[in-house]
Amino acid sequence: MADDLDGIIDAIGPRLRGIRRSRGWTLAEVAERSGLSLSLLSRLETGRRRATLDALLPLARVYSVALDRLVGAPATGDPRAHLQPHRIGGSGVIVPLTRRPSRVQIFKHVLGPRKPLMKTHEGHAWLYVLAGDLRLLLGDDDIRLGPGESAEFDAATPHWFGPADDLAVEILHFFGPHGDRIAPPVAVS
Repeated sequence: MADDLDGIIDAIGPRLRGIRRSRGWTLAEVAERSGLSLSLLSRLETGRRRATLDALLPLARVYSVALDRLVGAPATGDPRAHLQPHRIGGSGVIVPLTRRPSRVQIFKHVLGPRKPLMKTHEGHAWLYVLAGDLRLLLGDDDIRLGPGESAEFDAATPHWFGPADDLAVEILHFFGPHGDRIAPPVAVS
């Protein structure tokens, strides 16, 4: 039991570092946002200082995560998934729904107004509109999709997607990094 507790406590530092790096923040930025000293943050991340609630609570607030995510608390039997949303630029939020980068990846996007910027990359994409209106620029085509509609395309085709108007759009985005295609949902009667 004591070994389990020591293992949980020892994993807090690397977890804090991983969360900070996933947001692209420096220790100085976290210090400024949390009010904690730079040296304290460094010692916490390297394991040279044990984490206390005085340090973890401001970090949970700054990172917008539950305290148990920072601590890596053992499972309590609660089956709910604790998804981690990430801001994308100043125009939206992305929530990864899968964690295996080598396979089909699924994301929920909430996208705010932004300027179109066409891009290409390997893979295959499938978009499903949950709420709002989606504008999909695909090659020379300008397509508008509403709730319940979907689109599927080769990501090597120049593309961009975002809100069709000044309101946010909410979508599910399935992406096959190796060109894996997604079978669209089958209508049930």
